[in-house]
Amino acid sequence: MTESTLSYGGARVRFATGAAHLQAAGAVPEGMLAGRLSVLSPGTERRQMAATVHGPARDAGYMSLGEAPEGWVLAPAPHGAAFAPSTIGALVVPRRASLPVSAVGRFQLMAAVGLNRLPAATIVQDAVVVGSGPVALGCVLALRRYGAERIRVLTARRYAPIGRAPGVTCVTDVEPASATLVFDATGQPGRAAGLVAAGGTLGILGTPDENAALPALAAHRGGWTIIGMHELAPAPAGAYQQTYTDAVSWLTEHLDPELIASWCRRVPGHLAPRIFELLDQPGRPAEPVVLFEWAA
Repeated sequence: MTESTLSYGGARVRFATGAAHLQAAGAVPEGMLAGRLSVLSPGTERRQMAATVHGPARDAGYMSLGEAPEGWVLAPAPHGAAFAPSTIGALVVPRRASLPVSAVGRFQLMAAVGLNRLPAATIVQDAVVVGSGPVALGCVLALRRYGAERIRVLTARRYAPIGRAPGVTCVTDVEPASATLVFDATGQPGRAAGLVAAGGTLGILGTPDENAALPALAAHRGGWTIIGMHELAPAPAGAYQQTYTDAVSWLTEHLDPELIASWCRRVPGHLAPRIFELLDQPGRPAEPVVLFEWAA
């Protein structure tokens, strides 16, 4: 793909005054793909929505799927928005991939690009992942692909769907300062930091809250390695697409399609505001990955 400065058109969800508001569908601008589905990233979007209580309104979302003649494209465009297939950061979905695989693979990509930056000697056999949402799911799948046989997921959710991932055990408690490899997937890495053993590694996934703090003295005295795992950190040309292709191919070849589908819920786009209302409530979707479907 070549880079493009074209923007998106017709976002279907907009955050304002701390809530999500549905926008009317517009015409698809010439040269753009219609946004047919979009993927919810609950942690990041919840914080963005909250910021509009006292801040400016903004379009919601950054993962939209459109169908080009050669196949699906996943682009950093708001929910339901049309976008240019050459948009910077757009990903070509491998032809064999189902839509659930393409969405789950998008979260696996987040972890995979960060795992590529782990020190070469890092052992991934007994990792702890804090959180049980889509970012955590992507992390455990990436760890599994890297050879992890035992992964503990620290979560308060009983029967969390992430527990069906191979090699995963959901736990409600981990002994402080006991784990050599810990990943935070909650946006609040303080709890994860408290689990890191001396000489251990802390990976920070997703988007941490801007007010989140880490214990610098404990990290210094404990000799921790701290890895910032932002998916858009500097990487070689083509690595972003290749890492996504590898993640999706691995999911397609190694996991049961029904298992992957069980992690996803497809919701008609007009119900998106209701889903946002439920994100902090017990009635939120149990499935970690939510895809909004937008009518043609």
